[in-house]
Amino acid sequence: MPDTQPRNVPELFLERVGLTPDAEAFRHPAGAGWRSLTWADTEARVRAISAGLRALGVESEQVCAILASTRIEWVLSDFGILCAGAATSTIYPSSTAEECAYILADSGAVVAFAEDALQVAKLASRRAEMPALRHVVVFDGEGSADGWVTTLADLEARGRAWDAEHPGAFEETAASVRPDALATLLYTSGTTGVPKGVELTHSCWVSQSASVQASGILDHEDPVQFFWLPLAHSFGKMIGTAQLRIGFPTAVDGRVDRIVENLGVVRPTFVCAVPRIFEKVHNKILSNARDGGPLKAAIFRWAIDVGLEASRTRRAGRPLGTLLQAQLAVADRLVFHKVRELFGGRLRFFVSGSAPLSRDIAEFFDAMGIVILEGYGLTESSAATHANLPSKRKIGTVGPAFRGIEVRIAEDGEILMRGPWIMRGYRGMPEQTAEALDPEGWLHTGDVGFVDADGFLSITDRKKDLIKTSGGKYVAPAELESKLKAISPFVSQVLVHGDRRNFVTALVTLDADAIARWAAEHGHAGQPVSALARLPEVQELLQRHVDRLNAGLPRFATVKKFAILPRELSEAEGEVTPSQKLKRKVIEQHFRAEIDAMYGGEPPRT
Repeated sequence: MPDTQPRNVPELFLERVGLTPDAEAFRHPAGAGWRSLTWADTEARVRAISAGLRALGVESEQVCAILASTRIEWVLSDFGILCAGAATSTIYPSSTAEECAYILADSGAVVAFAEDALQVAKLASRRAEMPALRHVVVFDGEGSADGWVTTLADLEARGRAWDAEHPGAFEETAASVRPDALATLLYTSGTTGVPKGVELTHSCWVSQSASVQASGILDHEDPVQFFWLPLAHSFGKMIGTAQLRIGFPTAVDGRVDRIVENLGVVRPTFVCAVPRIFEKVHNKILSNARDGGPLKAAIFRWAIDVGLEASRTRRAGRPLGTLLQAQLAVADRLVFHKVRELFGGRLRFFVSGSAPLSRDIAEFFDAMGIVILEGYGLTESSAATHANLPSKRKIGTVGPAFRGIEVRIAEDGEILMRGPWIMRGYRGMPEQTAEALDPEGWLHTGDVGFVDADGFLSITDRKKDLIKTSGGKYVAPAELESKLKAISPFVSQVLVHGDRRNFVTALVTLDADAIARWAAEHGHAGQPVSALARLPEVQELLQRHVDRLNAGLPRFATVKKFAILPRELSEAEGEVTPSQKLKRKVIEQHFRAEIDAMYGGEPPRT
């Protein structure tokens, strides 16, 4: 019998449409409410976009880029590009005109989808640097007189006409896409150096989505996803093809200021998020409990202690005693159920990825009955290679590998991975590709970690970020940073420093909401964060939390001094990536004076 399994993303998409044409596929904001698309509705729009691109002369494996925030048009355009036999490259909407031009020129993109006039203006200002870019398709805005810019509505209208004139071409194109053809070209956000274009093929997404489905991670009744993360990131691409496999509906809205409101309306059963969100929610919950007065704060602390004991008892495989069950029921009624209602009341779990999640924060949420399944992967591995599962999880790990992924730990502790959804290479960079992929196909991740007896992977830190003090001791900065953020509701961001120094220090930014509430209670209401950062009382406040951190660390790893920065580390200043990862070298350059002052002007030892 012939093999009828999907071989590429277009076939995966059409299979889902054929299986459940009338089921809800997507929900998206429309006016003051939400509008639903069935899979049949989605196919009609994807077909129109795909045919429109064919009408513009787009050919197989040519690159089309998307420069927009997370919204339904992003999803439809991506599927349209892939169903035309082309490949999708992604650009964060926060990117500068220079960054956009680099990606579009390096990728050789022939079409760019842009969100609005602001994004179109970025491209127009650098048009001469992108000779291959023939057309720009704008979601919200007008076309241009010379035809270089056209609207999405016009592209779809043109596509419907082309599709009518070429019956069967849409399906023929889907069937003709080779599994090893380029599907996605994702540029690493570049915490160091020039961004690299990661080439991911159709077989990457097809094999990964099959493994995600086989893992059973989404085997719960009536799954509904709320998705708000940047679709320019590999995390978003991964969950999109998993959706094709499994068929759950997704509510799409990337407006961060609407997350809380949307959770209450959508009432999802699972949500993908990044650690920064959990850190902010954690700080908000702690601040609200403290601001409610001594009694409320005491009840909250008691409830969390009860929840932590229950969580640890369950994870140890032991039954809850009668007294603990009774205490947990009271804690749930007084505290925990109110927090869960903030997430819509139906949430089964969050999936956390993109950066390490603090064990303390994961346990804090678990105590309240809010499960966070931490996973792991790189852009170079099509995002997910590991994940904790609802039925098989260990807090503090990123879970076991998905079926099909091999893991090996090198002598120096680096995590190596091999499998069917590892990248084929960096675009136009053979030397960098050879550094990342060895002759046996192992991807050198740059992360340091270990695998326990049950197959669960734990990440220690980035190999290049490990601090070696002048005394020869190694310190993992990410671990200290996440611990301090879990301890202190007043801390927003932390960068631990100490490479080739004789002790460890830290740069800290303040959580604006938490410190404003503290200021109102201590006679400093209305003062900006930059002024509060200079107050001796704030220094003393954070010193108590740093002391708590240090109490659990070996002496060589303790933070001896810290400096409070006057502002948040920002993407606009080039200090964090779009996914909020710290650009350590940039930050250390920007705040060199503050760092050197903590060492009395002493330079790093060579």
